[in-house]
Amino acid sequence: MARIPPATRETVPSGQTAEFDQMIASLGSVPSFGPGSIMIHVPKAHQLATALNQYLRNDSSLPDKVLELSMLVTARENDCMHIWNAHAASARAAGVPDAVVDALRDRKDLPDLAPDEAAVINYGREYFRTHRVSRGAFQAGLEQFGKQGLIELTLTMGNYALLAFAINAFDAELPPDRTEPLLPA
Repeated sequence: MARIPPATRETVPSGQTAEFDQMIASLGSVPSFGPGSIMIHVPKAHQLATALNQYLRNDSSLPDKVLELSMLVTARENDCMHIWNAHAASARAAGVPDAVVDALRDRKDLPDLAPDEAAVINYGREYFRTHRVSRGAFQAGLEQFGKQGLIELTLTMGNYALLAFAINAFDAELPPDRTEPLLPA
């Protein structure tokens, strides 16, 4: 059970009811799980966060495989079941090998990685575990993805860390049709 009740037009900030109305018209209803169920309480912030997410998902220079893998690394490093559930199958479909997905999920030794996979995983793990990125991980990311791509990779991981923070802090519900097993502790 989420820690706050669902948003209503009456509970959002008074100066943000027009944005709330726009979102409900677009979504059809107040989201009942995931980050949208939290962020809709502050509709202007929700719109801005969604705009960044849409850019990263639809207009980034990075291939889907890299984007989805970056989301999985972020989900696993933040123990965010919702993001993991939303992206594990997509990562596989985008070309992330099952063995890599399973090893990340289970925190097992990683199999041999392609250079793009190694760059994403090392970059994300270093940052989330030490709050820094070494010169080596930075350089590997730069060589794999270029300046724009590395900035977009960083923004993607930061964006999904924001979502994971909201989901985990507010104990947002998992979708009823989740397909992935729960993340091991």
